[in-house]
Amino acid sequence: MELGTNHIAIICNYKLLDSRVGGMDYFFWAFNRSCQDNNIRVDWFFPNTATHGQYNEFHIIESNSSSLQAHFIKHVKTTQTTYTHVITHFVELCTSFHAEVKQLLRTKVIAVDHNPRPLGGYTLVKQLKKRIKGYLYAKHIDQFIGVSDYTSDAIIKDFGSFLKPKIKTVYNGVLIQDIVPKVSERAMLNPKFIVVSHLRFSKGIQDLIVAVSNLPQHLIKDLKIDVFGDGPYEKELLHLVSEYKLNTVFTFKGSSATLNTNYQHYDYLLQPTHMECFSLSVLESLAANIPVITTPVGGNEEVVTHEKNGFIFKAKDIFALTALLQSIITGEKQIKINTRKLIEDQFSIELMVKNHFNLLN
Repeated sequence: MELGTNHIAIICNYKLLDSRVGGMDYFFWAFNRSCQDNNIRVDWFFPNTATHGQYNEFHIIESNSSSLQAHFIKHVKTTQTTYTHVITHFVELCTSFHAEVKQLLRTKVIAVDHNPRPLGGYTLVKQLKKRIKGYLYAKHIDQFIGVSDYTSDAIIKDFGSFLKPKIKTVYNGVLIQDIVPKVSERAMLNPKFIVVSHLRFSKGIQDLIVAVSNLPQHLIKDLKIDVFGDGPYEKELLHLVSEYKLNTVFTFKGSSATLNTNYQHYDYLLQPTHMECFSLSVLESLAANIPVITTPVGGNEEVVTHEKNGFIFKAKDIFALTALLQSIITGEKQIKINTRKLIEDQFSIELMVKNHFNLLN
């Protein structure tokens, strides 16, 4: 089928927020533009509509308060719209929804997995449920896309090794040209740290707070850590900062629309996460020539190499994080290379869009 005759549906369980533009927004904008340039019609199914950025160019069919999947099925049934491809993002894999889509449309179904897995793995009951779902519903998905090799391997582990021929890794990417790189030398003594994260327990920021409290007092005195992001765990984190008397260290700055120009003012990104899929903030930081201090969860080690462009410590290991922070603050350890080139070569939005666009062939 000629690409120009395609009419695709993208079902994305992703809340559009004009107060915070993330890496996925840039991808959606670029992918939509690529489709327009190739005369491909795209219907976007989001929980809500938006007009900021390039969303004013989208054909968005919002679900409002109803289930996104149910809303899509209803739309297809009531409008009798046919699609050559149905692509899902942030939608649970291997469910009856995929079977219903296949039955209604006889189309190519592509499921993109952005979902992190828990640090200790799923419970036995949940593992069994996923295997059953894989057996029942995986046949209705033509292509599984993992956003990292970790994610692709996790799909096999979750649903069964028989899926291996249908799984492909397409890495997330960032808009390199919009990220201002740090050009000055990193501070060798008492560097400035940034955290960019959704504020929830699984991101491990509470571990960072405790780790900092364990530092010698003379190192805490001039330490500065700015936290960008919001989320349901913010109140607990602020309480912990107050409890450990670290209010002069941690500054919670909320969400920011100018992060791409802010990274350059820092020396290291801190990401003490317990679970991850493939972090866009890690990519953005490295693109800004800011090394990353993080854990070996998800796809982090596919982009961060210990003591080359960042440092890796075991998730939840507070004492290891304290020791690592102390060695960086005192100048004992330092990252000297320019971290931007790796992102330019392997993790750009352009490459991400190209690889996703190739899925339509």
